[in-house]
Amino acid sequence: MSPEPSREEIAHAARMQRKKGIIDAAMERANIDRGVLLVHSGNGKGKSSAAFGMAVRALGHGMKVGVVQFIKGKIATGEEQFFRRFPDEISFHVMGEGFTWDTQDKSRDIANATAGWDIAATMLQDESLGLVILDELNIVLHYHYLPLEPILAAIKERPKMQHLVITGRGAPEPLIEIADTVTSMTEVKHAYRAGIRAQRGVEL
Repeated sequence: MSPEPSREEIAHAARMQRKKGIIDAAMERANIDRGVLLVHSGNGKGKSSAAFGMAVRALGHGMKVGVVQFIKGKIATGEEQFFRRFPDEISFHVMGEGFTWDTQDKSRDIANATAGWDIAATMLQDESLGLVILDELNIVLHYHYLPLEPILAAIKERPKMQHLVITGRGAPEPLIEIADTVTSMTEVKHAYRAGIRAQRGVEL
């Protein structure tokens, strides 16, 4: 015979039963299927990394993915090199020439951002794309390189089942308001501040 459960084990089982009831009820209420808008912002590391993790997840489910990177581009990243192995499943466009402090040319940054948005706007009308990632678009909007209102309109009018992830620091409040899920990455510690340069496979 199994030993009688302890008082602590009985209390734990009761807590888990109550928790399961709450979670089951919440899951039953969440019965809507549609594309969601996710915004990854904040000063901490991981905004783009989280978005590209979702790209892997989407590809695993047989979905097609579209990516536009607005600021990055001076250095080839690991994610770009990896995803370019799957040209039939993911459309990957790098439109920047490096961070704004690298280019030091506002008119060129605006031209690159505009070209990137032309591609992004087409993606947001493409029903074959299950997931679209607009990497660092928040920074472009923060610096007013692109007008916000047409972008918000295109986001709202995208195909019903298309998921959209927008990353970058300084997400504008109107974008946050229409988003379904918003995550603010908070920096607690960063190796860079200890003099450790950006590492392949971690930052690049």
